[in-house]
Amino acid sequence: CFFSVQCLTLMLRLSLAVWMARFSQEPADQSVVLGQRVVLSCVVFNYSGIVQWTKDGLALGIGEDLRAWPRYRVLRLVDVGQYNLEISSAELSDDSLYECQATEAALRSRRAKLTVLIPPDEPVIEGSPELLLTAGVPHNLSCVSRGAKPPAAIEWQKDGLPIEGAFSTTEVLPDRKRVTTRSFLPVLPVDTDTGKNFTCVATNPAVPMGKRTTITLNVHHPPVVVLSIEPRSVLEGERVTFTCQATANPPIMGYKWAKGGVVIQGARESVFITKADHSFFTEPVSCQVFNAVGSTNVSILVDVHFGPILVVEPKPVTVDIDSDVTLNCKWAGNPPLTLTWTKKGSSMVLSNNNQLYLKSVSQADAGQYVCKAIVPRIGVGETEVTLTVNGPPIISSEPVQYAVRGERGEVKCYIASTPPPDKIVWAWKENVWEKEKGTLPERYTVEQSKPSSDGGAVLSTLTINNVMESDFQSTYNCTAWNFFGPGTMIITLEETGKNKCTETQTQMLIGVCLYIYSQKSRRGVTLGKPDIKVETINKETHSLEEDTGSVSTATRMFLPSVTLSPSSQPFKDDDLKQELRSDTLDTRQDYELKDPTNGYYNVRASTHDEGRPASRSMHYSEYRSSNQPGGAAAVTGCYDPRPPSRLSHNSYAQFNTFSRPGQSQQPPPSSGPQTGDFPPDCSLLDSTPQLAYDNYSYHSHYSTYRMGFAPPSLAPLEGGPAYEMYSVGPSVGAGGTTGTTETGLGKYGSSTRFSYTSQHSDYSHRHTQRMQTHV
Repeated sequence: CFFSVQCLTLMLRLSLAVWMARFSQEPADQSVVLGQRVVLSCVVFNYSGIVQWTKDGLALGIGEDLRAWPRYRVLRLVDVGQYNLEISSAELSDDSLYECQATEAALRSRRAKLTVLIPPDEPVIEGSPELLLTAGVPHNLSCVSRGAKPPAAIEWQKDGLPIEGAFSTTEVLPDRKRVTTRSFLPVLPVDTDTGKNFTCVATNPAVPMGKRTTITLNVHHPPVVVLSIEPRSVLEGERVTFTCQATANPPIMGYKWAKGGVVIQGARESVFITKADHSFFTEPVSCQVFNAVGSTNVSILVDVHFGPILVVEPKPVTVDIDSDVTLNCKWAGNPPLTLTWTKKGSSMVLSNNNQLYLKSVSQADAGQYVCKAIVPRIGVGETEVTLTVNGPPIISSEPVQYAVRGERGEVKCYIASTPPPDKIVWAWKENVWEKEKGTLPERYTVEQSKPSSDGGAVLSTLTINNVMESDFQSTYNCTAWNFFGPGTMIITLEETGKNKCTETQTQMLIGVCLYIYSQKSRRGVTLGKPDIKVETINKETHSLEEDTGSVSTATRMFLPSVTLSPSSQPFKDDDLKQELRSDTLDTRQDYELKDPTNGYYNVRASTHDEGRPASRSMHYSEYRSSNQPGGAAAVTGCYDPRPPSRLSHNSYAQFNTFSRPGQSQQPPPSSGPQTGDFPPDCSLLDSTPQLAYDNYSYHSHYSTYRMGFAPPSLAPLEGGPAYEMYSVGPSVGAGGTTGTTETGLGKYGSSTRFSYTSQHSDYSHRHTQRMQTHV
């Protein structure tokens, strides 16, 4: 029984002890950096028995000193029930689960996780400390951080500033605890990256401040070149300096200069000096700098100011009649040039473009066209383009030719034709002659010149031996054919004597005698009858108006009646005007007292069309002397020579083209009396100048012809006299063939004409002059 009581008492104590013991502090999860000390807490309340620690379920032992674990020790304080586990100099193996146990009370604490933190090794950048790169070649900077736990985080910096764009990879080491991290930063190096510092920073909880390493870039690049020029704008022939400034890594090895792609021999420095010509404006000068990496070529053009340069030489153009044609001309110049097209001998501007377009050309359009280029303040250049128009033959000869009876005579037929005539036929009386066909009477022979290879004129001459009366009674028909048709002209032969004075010579002799006589009479002869009236008659065909204002008593003269034929052209009214100019300086009263005829003759000069063309006053008005009423001074002012003009006649032409005039024009109605070049008292000596300017804008009903006053049957002759008029009306040959009608400037598209002559100009009519006497 006693034993049973003792057993019961013991059991009761044990049960009470178990019921009273408990953990007042259990171990918690902790992290420790490799090599550092750590303490795991364990406090058991109301317990005095055995306490032990387990690691990953394995008991470490009993007591304070754990011999099997020299770095482990239990820190026991019995009074308070403390049994802490101290781990000194933590190692990776200490990274485990720990548990505190009170064996006698059968108590077990929670499992505490001890994490050992391992900082990464020093990061390493491949290629450090200086990485050699090539500009423009992509490269990945690589940074490696090994043995970190947990894995390291890597960031990049460029000269201390964060840079984005990197990516990373990780690798777990064999202990399955540590991790290696690799980071890659893509870069595209440029020449300015030389000397830049790139830093790799690896961080984890063991090293919050991180570990870092830095690398310096050395970027090799071809030369960077800046090409300059001094001065920037030069005149052709002036010196210009080119400077080639370059930087390179590695250093520059040399320079090379070229112009227009052609190497300039001897130029090997960074500065090149030369004289600039016009080619520098279109052919760039280049500077090539090279080093071990490569070379760089930079070019520059020079702003050279130069006169016109013909870029493409125009070629002659040949077209058929009524065809459209385009003439081309290309110039270069700096500053930008102005281009004009004119026909040679004319000042009318036909186009301001590189191309001249002519519509439905006629044979009158054949000739040379001038393409002129003007560079302001620099110079002027021009070139000619020859236009050949294929068409029927154009026969141009004198319709009346002369021979001496009983001697050898010639009838000449001048044929302008492109292409040359295929056949020429002469017909007179009952005779018809064609080359290689038929025979000629024995007194007649025909000779003709050979045409040039590229077309031109043919002269066919009918020679008559021992000219007879019957030869003067016949007409001579000259007809020529080519691919485009025939051309015909009727020629008459008139007799002239060897010992006779010709009509022209007679007229000139009379004029000289009268002039000498009038000079003598002025030296002292007192005339009895004053107020001699002298009238000059200028006959112009197609003239219908009469201007009485052209009669002047201040310019009277004495001349017998005489008529001028077409063959007497050498005796011109300009000659009379020059001879009589001195006479007009006297007053009217003084002149009347010296009349050698005592008023017997009353000679009046008149014209069929005495309306003077008003258009001429536009050109010469600024050079006329002022009209003072009456007196010798007024008379003198009328005939003062016109002072030399600062401008040529050509400068009066319009420089630009204007819109095309209408196809049909009528003479403008007269709004008042027309004014001439001089005051009314001076109009007597205002005769027709001998120089006729080209005019492209006649009225369609006025037929005009070249100088020489040829009859209407003559067509214009290309290659004839230098001053010519182009027919713009119907042209009827002797054979009855009607030519084409051209109105205004239709063929020139957008051109008009600033005419030097009026629409009623006496330049375009047959000119005759007669002197009448009235008793």
